[in-house]
Amino acid sequence: MEVPLIDCDPRTRSDAEVARDIDRALRDVGFMAVRNLGVTPQRIEEVFGTARRFFDGAEEEKRRCAYVAARENFGYQGLGQESLDPDRPGDLKETFTMRNLLSEQVATERWPDDEFRASISTFFADALAAAQRLQRLLALALSMPSEFFVDRHNGENITLRLLHYPPVLRSVIDPEQMGAGAHTDYGMLTLLFQDAVGGLQVQSEKGAWHDVPPRPDAIVINSGDLLERWSNGRYRSTCHRVLPREQGVERYSIALFVDPDSDTRVEVLPSCIPAGGAAVYPPVSAGEHLQAKIEATHRA
Repeated sequence: MEVPLIDCDPRTRSDAEVARDIDRALRDVGFMAVRNLGVTPQRIEEVFGTARRFFDGAEEEKRRCAYVAARENFGYQGLGQESLDPDRPGDLKETFTMRNLLSEQVATERWPDDEFRASISTFFADALAAAQRLQRLLALALSMPSEFFVDRHNGENITLRLLHYPPVLRSVIDPEQMGAGAHTDYGMLTLLFQDAVGGLQVQSEKGAWHDVPPRPDAIVINSGDLLERWSNGRYRSTCHRVLPREQGVERYSIALFVDPDSDTRVEVLPSCIPAGGAAVYPPVSAGEHLQAKIEATHRA
């Protein structure tokens, strides 16, 4: 179950070529690694530095920025405070989650500092532009108007998350604990920026787990639950997890969850219903689906 590598360089490849490759990758695997999507290595390196400085900081400073409620979906969470697989013990990671950065409704004192906020905001703008390019390519692949997905993702539920997986000793943790428990992503797309330390695994349809080696020049992208519903199952919302860091080396990653506005009615696209066929999924409210998933995974 190899994750395909796709080059999105507009100087050498047409949109039609890239859309075809994306369509195939999300049909077959639900994951892909993408090059030349528009986020520069310098910008990625800068935001990883911002993440490291925050997670290396004093515990009291991190707690000052604590996560308050799933409905807000903003702030710091420590080890074990989230279970992406709700049936397993808390995940062995710490996170800083920021939803709806376009509105900036969170009080200034909830942020670590101005430098952190400026770095994150700049990176978010670049990553969002990359996500919108992907949305237009998917609209092309699905024979929909170019702005169909972009118009339904105005930022309300688009979420940026910094993740840190510290080293742990297997002898002192629950044998069922993961760095991030097995789960599917909830919305349309996820863009994952990884450091050089591995740990991400995807699950095949037969249940086997396969490593996704980090690539320094590529962003890992996967389709989520709502894109599976929009596409009538054509695109897979693939289960994945992150192994705990037992090798003594910490891991960092940064995820952009591209999730629709809450009032979006997600129903199977006409282009995804075959002649004489029917919609496999009933319509669903994006907001209700997303919020139920988030609330189910949070322990504090």
